Amino acid sequence: MRFSSEDSFRSDLVDLLTIYRGVDKIGVNRVGIADTVGVANPRQVYDLIKTLRSIVSCDIEFHGHNDTGCAVANAYCALEAGATHVDTSVLGIGERNGITSLGGLVARMYVHDKESVRSKYNLPMLREVENFVAGLVEVDVPFNNYITGFTAFTHKAGIHAKAILNNPSTYEILDPADFGLTRYIHVAHRLTGWNAIKERAEQLQLELSDDAVKKVTAQIKAMADQKRLTLDDVDYLLRAYHSSVVDGEAIEAMETVE
Repeated sequence: MRFSSEDSFRSDLVDLLTIYRGVDKIGVNRVGIADTVGVANPRQVYDLIKTLRSIVSCDIEFHGHNDTGCAVANAYCALEAGATHVDTSVLGIGERNGITSLGGLVARMYVHDKESVRSKYNLPMLREVENFVAGLVEVDVPFNNYITGFTAFTHKAGIHAKAILNNPSTYEILDPADFGLTRYIHVAHRLTGWNAIKERAEQLQLELSDDAVKKVTAQIKAMADQKRLTLDDVDYLLRAYHSSVVDGEAIEAMETVE
């Protein structure tokens, strides 16, 4: 048996706690706190759940909306304060701006206790579930979605790319492999660095000196200022320069990407 109030964070605190104390005495299994309009902040959630935990012996459930962008943070604070259950939805879909995102809360819990989350959940299923639901309701998975978004593990700026290649933890708090995903070093742009281009050359099994890679990188940057480049464009330049080095020609022979 479960009891929940609505709009708990705009309700009178004394009345609210009196009601919860009463329903706990009659033997409910769980009581629910609902931030129905997304008005609460993490500190308010923590304080209310902590107080409620001191007066009831049953389970506590938190239901939070994301109208002010606090749903994941509020849910996490509810757990810290003693809540035993949190309502989530796939992609955060729900009334208005939605409720606590399943992926967002998983990401937050993963950072707190990676091993526990790894052992408890089938993390690679997250992408499959989100794609399935997105298809059912005819929406796109946001490009910056927690964990599964296209840019979640994409690295672009030169200093970021170099650090990621040396030690992924410098700019990744989540290991994409745990979620069945891979990181992507974006190289076809004006901010690319020569370390990222060198990595791409190695992926293509092209042997180029550091000086050669730096020359190609400079050309990529210059061309990216003039037009949008693709990975195919970068690969063409790398292969063309590799051929020019083998044939004893100069990079100046390559002025355009066909």
